[in-house]
Amino acid sequence: MNSRELIESFAEFARLKNIDRPTMIRILEDVFRTMIRKKYGTDENFDVIINVDNGDLEIIRFREIVSDDSEDIWDVDKIPLSEAQKIEADFEEGEEVAEPIVLEDFGRRVVQTARQTLIQKVKDLEKDLLFQKYKELVGEIIVAEVYQILGKEILLIDQENNELILPKSEQIPKDRFRKGDSVKAIVHRVEMVNGTPRIILSRTSPAFLERLFENEVPEVYDGLIIIKKVVREPGERAKVAVESYDDRIDPVGACVGMKGSRIHSIVRELENENIDVINYTDNLDLYISRALSPAKISSIKVDEEDKRVSVYLKPDQVSLAIGKGGQNIKLAGRLVGMEIDVFRESEEFEDEDIDLSEFDDEIEEWVIEELRRVGLDTAKSVLAVSKEELLRRTELEEETIEEVLQILKQEFEQ
Repeated sequence: MNSRELIESFAEFARLKNIDRPTMIRILEDVFRTMIRKKYGTDENFDVIINVDNGDLEIIRFREIVSDDSEDIWDVDKIPLSEAQKIEADFEEGEEVAEPIVLEDFGRRVVQTARQTLIQKVKDLEKDLLFQKYKELVGEIIVAEVYQILGKEILLIDQENNELILPKSEQIPKDRFRKGDSVKAIVHRVEMVNGTPRIILSRTSPAFLERLFENEVPEVYDGLIIIKKVVREPGERAKVAVESYDDRIDPVGACVGMKGSRIHSIVRELENENIDVINYTDNLDLYISRALSPAKISSIKVDEEDKRVSVYLKPDQVSLAIGKGGQNIKLAGRLVGMEIDVFRESEEFEDEDIDLSEFDDEIEEWVIEELRRVGLDTAKSVLAVSKEELLRRTELEEETIEEVLQILKQEFEQ
């Protein structure tokens, strides 16, 4: 393979990989200078001139002419006068010899190695460019096509056939994809593993929901409405706090749209995830009240030092505040950044009821705390809930619940 064939084959491969001309020349020069160093020990007295358009290569070695008995005769940048005169008879001491070096002088094996090195360098550069491209896209939505479904992840390809990964943990539980499906997700993170970019996508990240709002709500995209915070239980429920700096714009109404037109497409994309859009406020009590929607709160006590909130509700509002599987209260707590404890308001005949703390000699403290977490802080409030409902709402085992119910019943039977 001569220099023209080598350069032309490399240039064609590089163009297919969208490598620009200056980068092509830099890679070629690096490889040829490596060849020179291997053969001559240095490349300091060599010029490498490359023309990728026509495949021309010039390698010129420069050496100073010294007398045959000079002490510098063995220096790499020196040439004895007798040897120089073989190149051109009228050379004299002190002059410089510019000697062209052809690729064939390096030997067939070295040239083949150079070709492989060039291809590898382009592949490495391509990986680096891919890494940098997606590093800049972290947090942005992209659409890719499913081409392989594995146990713990789905492999997708973008428009340039680059491989992307959607792990099971970053999929909405209700997601069901088939080969060839288009998938919308955000670029979650980009890693370099053994020199290969690993591009991780996500559909469960709060940022994904935020980007969907930007796509569907022009006021959010234009910055007229600010998304203050997003919290999610992917595929189940989400809460989005929004604020408008323009008094003429209702941020909640704009995000929901006429008859829910804007939010419906987001809900469908998220596999029918229920989305509560909440008007953000600096008034903490009001913000907590809105966060616990649809429950109606009677009163609130905030302990800012311990980051805890005690919320008091009428009995029929407790289950609304807690929500299915405790989702509503959990998301509300994350939204306001505080731990929320739910309590029933004092009811008629409350003097006949008994606070659960009175049973701490018979019921373990952690069990009482778990019951309080779901809004049950008195004996009668626990007895008013079925065993099945307690199993569903708390993280207590059936045996523990049965024991608690028995203790409480005995108290009132006495």
